[in-house]
Amino acid sequence: MDRLTLIALIVSTCVFAANVVTARADEPKPGVQTLCEAELPLATGGEWTGGDAMPLGGDNPIDETKTEIVKYWVFIPTDESAKTDAGFPLLLFLHGAGERGTNANLVTVHGPAKFCADPARAKNWRFLTVSPQVKGNRFWSPAQLRKLLEKVCDEYPIDRSRVYVTGLSMGGFGTWGLVANSPDLIAAAAPLCGGYDVKFADKMTKTPIWAFHGTADGAVKYEYSRNLVDAVRAAGNTDVKFTTYPGAGHDVWTRTYDNPELYDWLLSKKLAQ
Repeated sequence: MDRLTLIALIVSTCVFAANVVTARADEPKPGVQTLCEAELPLATGGEWTGGDAMPLGGDNPIDETKTEIVKYWVFIPTDESAKTDAGFPLLLFLHGAGERGTNANLVTVHGPAKFCADPARAKNWRFLTVSPQVKGNRFWSPAQLRKLLEKVCDEYPIDRSRVYVTGLSMGGFGTWGLVANSPDLIAAAAPLCGGYDVKFADKMTKTPIWAFHGTADGAVKYEYSRNLVDAVRAAGNTDVKFTTYPGAGHDVWTRTYDNPELYDWLLSKKLAQ
């Protein structure tokens, strides 16, 4: 093989970008968002194809006898200002329905995963960030997400008292669901334009929550968030904030994720020891 052919081959098999897509779960390097894979118990429920049929509650169970490969982005900060002796704070980011499928780059279109893919923004990013992807018409499974978080916490230097979750739209539903199913794991949550069945409110009494929704949202009803916030407060949670965007539609994530106050708020919360 001549030198020019060799150079062309090398170039064709490399990705020079902030996102590094690998065929296997390579060890992520600080400052570079890397695509990894995990073999997790199979999520057996929770399909959604659109409209008001979106699941509003339940565990979306897993089958421990079967497994599937779940892709997820990992970003390790170079900014260690928020790192403690125990490790980095961990932020789990859950995408919306439009980013499902097999093209993992879709996950980096919005929110924290987008910031971690931007070298200028990533250099000041303080969270070890994990951004998984849902396949096909599937919905977030809180039980499977817990398995992923446990795996990540075992593999990376994580301060387990500061594990946070946020998500938009379908990811907002997933955020509420993870709080309902794993309150012992989540130090604080920020669901955007999501919702969940209010009957699970009594399982969300200990987790600090900051919810966001636009009053003119045509994709996910504003009442989903408002009613759930009211129910969680009524159940005894005194650390719940609700930011309403009057007249705003579905996209409240652009302005919300651009607000540094959100990340300072998250970092101010930790699980009781």
